[in-house]
Amino acid sequence: MEETAHVWDPLSPTEAQELFSGLSAPWWISGGWAIDLFIGHQTRPHGDLDVLILRDDQLIFQEHLSNWDLSDRRLPDFTTWSKGDFLDPPINDIWGRRTPESPWAIQLMLMETDGDSWVFRREPTITGPISSLGRIAKSGIPYLAPQIQLLYKANNLQIDRNNTDFKNTLPFLNYEEAAWLRQSLELCYPGHEWISKLSQRMKDLKQI
Repeated sequence: MEETAHVWDPLSPTEAQELFSGLSAPWWISGGWAIDLFIGHQTRPHGDLDVLILRDDQLIFQEHLSNWDLSDRRLPDFTTWSKGDFLDPPINDIWGRRTPESPWAIQLMLMETDGDSWVFRREPTITGPISSLGRIAKSGIPYLAPQIQLLYKANNLQIDRNNTDFKNTLPFLNYEEAAWLRQSLELCYPGHEWISKLSQRMKDLKQI
């Protein structure tokens, strides 16, 4: 595998906003940067840049990034995403860089949909209107709603940054956001350690 296979020099959220300016399909900054956009400032370093898109819109983004090197990451090596090739599950993300020799700059995350609703692929009973997926930062940058982003992070607490992002976000969640995340965790991951912390957050908010 080439030396640059796992080397990253990610775009910033502002650079992503410029890259996708004028695009008709929706997109949202996700991952750790979504948490920071919600909080209002950067809380930790970020090794990549995740951008959530709807799976059904993937070819719109492929066309928009037609001068980029895009990989669907199929094993055993990074496979070039062929023009017009619609990616179905289990392929759930696409890496992009400006040239084959460049570091990776962006990761497109594919969100499942059913009509006008988004669907959480790990537990398809968790769903909601596509219009509820995101928020807009003061800078105008769209980002994934914090409670939804944390649900994606909840499956792997062995990654320290997932716990860090939860701890940083918890004091900023409102009652509805905390309740939604708690209910979703109870469905996906019964006994998850975040559930009690969310319950306490909800209790504290009721006392305000």
